[in-house]
Amino acid sequence: MKIAGFTFVRNAITYDYPVVQAIQSILPICDYFMVAVGKSDDQTLELVKSIGDPKIHIIETEWDDSLREGGRVLAVETDKAFQAIPSEYDWCFYIQGDECVHEKDLPAVRAAMEKWKNDPKTDGLLFQYRHFYGSYDFIGMSRRWYRSEIRVVRNDKRIYSYRDAQGFRKGDGEKLRVRKANAYIHHYGWVRHPGVQQQKQLHFKKLWLTDEDALKFVGTADTFLYDGSEPLTRFNGSHPQVMQSRIQTQNWHFSTDPTKARWPLKDRLSNWVERFTGWRPGEYRNYILLED
Repeated sequence: MKIAGFTFVRNAITYDYPVVQAIQSILPICDYFMVAVGKSDDQTLELVKSIGDPKIHIIETEWDDSLREGGRVLAVETDKAFQAIPSEYDWCFYIQGDECVHEKDLPAVRAAMEKWKNDPKTDGLLFQYRHFYGSYDFIGMSRRWYRSEIRVVRNDKRIYSYRDAQGFRKGDGEKLRVRKANAYIHHYGWVRHPGVQQQKQLHFKKLWLTDEDALKFVGTADTFLYDGSEPLTRFNGSHPQVMQSRIQTQNWHFSTDPTKARWPLKDRLSNWVERFTGWRPGEYRNYILLED
């Protein structure tokens, strides 16, 4: 079995993406790693090259910033990396520039790949998510955070990145049939110094909106105001080893009282239904989950 990793990135230094840690977190089980590095205003290309692992291969790309409908450019860049993976690799492990996998979960991922490698019904593997918010100590609990998404797919070039690169589909829009990977993605997209986070938000919204509308949405403040009433829970587990030095140099303070969280009415209703039935109403599922 041969495994290829892949990702895409642009302006990682300017917007403080932990892309080096993202790559390093899954590199141990990858035999090959493709990185699509977009033309940047900083030294992102040099940053990726500095990882210095011979398994890493780089293609230089240029983003089409006119593709603003639904953040489509993110999927286009994902596809560039995926399509560049040679055919001899069986599985392709996707990681975004603000995601990491804990080293303790890698054996389970490999085991799932081995188990389903020769099963033609299985298109990919589904991961659970921990979305960190405000700091490395809290996880988002509201319904705006998706619980699961596909991060391993077969090396089948009929598969493509869907919408804003959150998940995948194949052919003429067919949902992928997936199995559980029994592993977590740690998502750090909402953990940055507030000044950097504000600039990242403005840049990111421009992938969906006009420059004028993005500025109206984000505002002109110098720093991002993390919402202390966001429904959160304290994280008592461990972070991936590759993230430890970054966490230790965290240089901002975020405090919240989870008991004073402001839950939207629809979330409260959804919580009630899930508590009694196990079903989460209205949950977005861009996949078909197969039973093991």
